[in-house]
Amino acid sequence: MDEEYDAIILGTGLKECVLSGLLSVSGKRVLHMDRNGYYGAACASMYLEQLFEHFGKKDCDVSSYGKSRNWNVDLIPKFLMADGVLVKLLIYTGVTRYLEFKQVDGSYVYKAGKVHKVPGTETEALSSSLMGFFEKKRFRNLLQFAFKYEESEKSTHEGLDLTKVPMSQLYEKYNLDTNVRDFVGHSIALHRNDNYINEPALATINRMKLYFNSIAKYQKSPYLYPLYGLGELPQGFARLSAIYGGTYMLNKPFEGVTYGEDGKVTGVTSEGETAKCKIVVADPSYFPEKCTKAGQVVRAICLLKNPVPNTNNNQSSQIIIPQNQVGRKSDIYVLCVSFTHNVTAKDWYVALVSTTVETANPEAELEPGMRLLGPVSEKFVSVSDLYVPTENGKKDNIFISESFDATTHFETTCEDIIKIYENITGEPFDFTTLDKKLEEFKNLTEG
Repeated sequence: MDEEYDAIILGTGLKECVLSGLLSVSGKRVLHMDRNGYYGAACASMYLEQLFEHFGKKDCDVSSYGKSRNWNVDLIPKFLMADGVLVKLLIYTGVTRYLEFKQVDGSYVYKAGKVHKVPGTETEALSSSLMGFFEKKRFRNLLQFAFKYEESEKSTHEGLDLTKVPMSQLYEKYNLDTNVRDFVGHSIALHRNDNYINEPALATINRMKLYFNSIAKYQKSPYLYPLYGLGELPQGFARLSAIYGGTYMLNKPFEGVTYGEDGKVTGVTSEGETAKCKIVVADPSYFPEKCTKAGQVVRAICLLKNPVPNTNNNQSSQIIIPQNQVGRKSDIYVLCVSFTHNVTAKDWYVALVSTTVETANPEAELEPGMRLLGPVSEKFVSVSDLYVPTENGKKDNIFISESFDATTHFETTCEDIIKIYENITGEPFDFTTLDKKLEEFKNLTEG
């Protein structure tokens, strides 16, 4: 290990793996280490027996669930937006050659005690039970405005500068009621709370366009999920790293870093040896002293014998419960995948219910989501601290990612990845060359 690298990556979580791939394909020599004996770190995938053991249920009989190795349960499952940033990053690094994806069957939102399909087209909007007759026409008008809006073309602005006009004013312009605002802001634009309402509307319009552009790729929903679970992603990056001369090491204890006289990192020590480097990228667990606690996330992984009710018997789905529907400050997320994604035994399902902790009884906060699942065969509950770095890494060249939030999609994850990459390089990340490659990615997915 006594060698010199451009970058040393600590932890094989998704963020660290993507950053490792980005640095590798840009010509950097990368050493990637993890103190664990498995890939994925906090977002690892586990066989069923490993899952039971991880949650302190080692002595439970799992024979009724089928073969343990037919299960690949993600500790923090999330979906990919078909036209989103993560898909573009996977294409950019070339890791898609090692992966296969399948579309998620349905996208839903909770309103007034019922689960409704999120309309993916103007036609669906007009037939949706989410809205009354007049609300449908107003929603359609907003969609038409969003679809044609181009920041560089003032003729599409209708007199509104969306870099200054708050989203609340846009809602008022189209006379949209609270219920419509809820599903637009939370299940289409994927905001986690209502702070966005008082912020410039451009970000929300762009998020809406991303959602519908993603649906246009594959029709059913905007989401994709890898066969065999998210654990395939870090393993794909390990293969990619080998092609570019990088090195992955599991079971490597972290014993600290060394610094130069200028205060910048110069190496990482493990088992008495120090590998020299110019930068370090790590998840928060490696540098808790450089992070601050920003909250908590509560998650319940549930094993089901049935698809989630009221989702058209879909084998995979997402339901978002907007905060206002259940009197909260943050949304509740429900995700379901199954044997069709090769993550469970035949005719079994895995559901996740998650949210940001707001009270002293985190598990009780999941109840609105748990009630949507139907009978639950087994439940695994965890409460995780959310950590964010106190600095951007430029001072000491140690760049630390944020903990995974409660969302069941990767958009906030990708925002963090891009921010770290831009802090490392000092330049904005350029996606302009990636759009042409998205069609290649479509060929790698099913249905």
